[in-house]
Amino acid sequence: MAKFECTLQGDYDQALRYFHDGILDGSASASFEEESYFQSFGVRVTVRVYERYSMTGGNRLSMTLTLVGDENKIYLSGITAGGSQGMFLKFNTFGEEAFLDTLRDLARRW
Repeated sequence: MAKFECTLQGDYDQALRYFHDGILDGSASASFEEESYFQSFGVRVTVRVYERYSMTGGNRLSMTLTLVGDENKIYLSGITAGGSQGMFLKFNTFGEEAFLDTLRDLARRW
């Protein structure tokens, strides 16, 4: 499991589209699986799950993206899981890090 978190500034809807499109464009095998959305007192929260195939792990892995917006303040969290091999010990997590690198790069460019 790998995790990336940061705070950003900007329009929430624009950021959500930007990260969504960037994740899907970042890998030919990436797919959008499901989402949850909540809004209360002006604070907006979107949780989205993406999957992609990991060549290094020979399996699919997921990334959960959480975006929280309050006016022009945006909190971004990405957590990847499922790209390791082994029944009892977790090793070969290269796929998880590579998937998360897509999100890191997008956040840096934002």
